[in-house]
Amino acid sequence: MKILMIRHFPTPGNIEKRYVGRTDEELAGEDLEIQVRTVRGRLKDHGSVEYVAASPMKRCVQTAALLFAGRAPLLFDELRECDFGLFEGHNYEELKDVPVYREWLASKGELPFPGGESHDAFKDRCVSGFSRAADCLMRKGCARAGMVVHGGTIMAVLSRFDPKQRGFYEWQPENGGGYAVTLDEDEWKQGRIVFTEIEVL
Repeated sequence: MKILMIRHFPTPGNIEKRYVGRTDEELAGEDLEIQVRTVRGRLKDHGSVEYVAASPMKRCVQTAALLFAGRAPLLFDELRECDFGLFEGHNYEELKDVPVYREWLASKGELPFPGGESHDAFKDRCVSGFSRAADCLMRKGCARAGMVVHGGTIMAVLSRFDPKQRGFYEWQPENGGGYAVTLDEDEWKQGRIVFTEIEVL
């Protein structure tokens, strides 16, 4: 089974380089139509999808509707973006002199977000959500699916299922970017849970 994992298109907070996690923003941007056409063109190389899975947040549901018109997405709550706690809605310029933010940066993002999620809890949640979505798609006999989620979700999932064990920050996709991942259903069902192929979209 192949799953096209795509990060949602930009929101106002993304454009201003803010931490947008639990905030349920809608899409924005003057060149959104151009981005949609560009990504649709890239996806054509992978053939049509039978099902679409997504985070339930507006930015993902809206992106799914733009890319996969007519396919109501299967929503998985665990695929939501990280809760950035005290950093939510702020950007680097607003936070750079805040001591807890400086401590978090010094930890290379490994410390929990103050008032938000820990790195490990977030990754575990995303992996659980992806596994639940994959199992659901397998039960439906799906060979090719789309999945519209968040940048952090993609990073969490790929860092866990990459056979080369590359780290979380190796997988940062741009808005509208992502990866085509392939998994062997028989191996997956037997507990050998890794992707057999990862391709940049």
